[in-house]
Amino acid sequence: MYNSKIIGLGKYVPENVVTNDDLSKLMDTNDAWIQERTGIKERRWIPEGSEDTSAVMGAKAARIAIERAGLTKDDIDFIVFATLSPDYYFPGCGVQIQDMLDMKTVGALDVRNQCSGFLYAISVADQFIKTGMYKNILVIGAEYHSNGLDKTTRGRGVTVIFGDGAGACVLTREEDTSKGILSTHLHSEGKYADKLIVASPSIAHWVPEILEAGEEDTSYFPYMDGTFVFKNAVVRFSEVIVEGLMKNGLQKEEIDMLIPHQANLRIAQFIQKKFGLTDDQVFNNIMKYGNTTAASVIIALTEAWEEGKIKPGDNVVLAAFGSGFTWGSAIIKWC
Repeated sequence: MYNSKIIGLGKYVPENVVTNDDLSKLMDTNDAWIQERTGIKERRWIPEGSEDTSAVMGAKAARIAIERAGLTKDDIDFIVFATLSPDYYFPGCGVQIQDMLDMKTVGALDVRNQCSGFLYAISVADQFIKTGMYKNILVIGAEYHSNGLDKTTRGRGVTVIFGDGAGACVLTREEDTSKGILSTHLHSEGKYADKLIVASPSIAHWVPEILEAGEEDTSYFPYMDGTFVFKNAVVRFSEVIVEGLMKNGLQKEEIDMLIPHQANLRIAQFIQKKFGLTDDQVFNNIMKYGNTTAASVIIALTEAWEEGKIKPGDNVVLAAFGSGFTWGSAIIKWC
C-alpha cells in the first residue's frame, strides 16, 4: 500500500477583473453590500470572445502543474476533472484534456460534486494510487460560471459571488505512508439538494421546454438559499475537519495550514475562530477571485504554496462544503 503526494501545482484565471463597482452598473448592488456579506472585492470573468472554457482553463493550469512536477504529459496515467460547468452536457471535460494535452489514451474521469468537487476528485486519485493501479494522476478543478449567471438585480444574491478559474495538481506514488495524503473524508446529504441548485437543463426540462419557457423561467440560473447553506456549512466544515484530525491522531493546534473552499469569507472566519487558528494558519483568496467552486481549493492551495506558506512537514488540511449537499476534507503531511 502506498500514499500519494502532490508534486506539481498550477492555476489559471482569466485576466479580466470584475470589481464590485463594475457589478453595481449591471444590478442594484454596491461594494459595501457585497463585501459585508461575502468578503469578495473582485472576481475574474471570461470576457466575450475569449477562447477560455472550463476545459481550456483546466488545460492551461494542467500544463503548469505537469511542468512543475518535473514530468511530461506522457508520464500521466489518469485524469480526474472536477467541474459543475462543463463545456458540453456530454462528453465531460476529462476527455478534452486528454486531447488538448495530446496525451496517450489514458482514462479520464469527470466528477460532478460542485463546491466539494476537488476534494472528491483528489480522493478518487488518492485511492487509485494507494492501491497501486496508477502512479501519476492529473487532478483538475475548473469553472466557467460567468456565462450562466443572471446579471440582473433578480440574480444579484448569487451572481456577485461567483468567478471563473482553474487549478490543477499532479499526484504521484509515495512509499513512506507517514507522508503525503494521509486520509480523505467524504459525505453527502441529498435531501437538501434544492437549497443550492441549477434545475435546468435536465432530461426533465429539455430543449423543447427551454425554448417555450420564455424569460420568466429562472430554472437555468443558479438558486441558493444562502442562510440555510451558511448554517449547514459551518457545522459540516467543522465536523469533517475534526473527523480527519481524529483519524490521524492530530490536534487542532497541529494544523499548519487550513485551506477551506472559498465560498464565503464569513464561513472561513467562523471556522478559523472556532478552531482557534491564526491568520497565518488559514489561507483565503476569495477577496480576489470570488467562489470558483470546484477550482477554489486547488487555486488557493497553489497560491499558498507559491507564496511559501506551505513547507515540507506541514500538516495541511483541505475542506469543502457545497451543493448536494456534499462535503469533504483531506489531511496532508506535506512533502
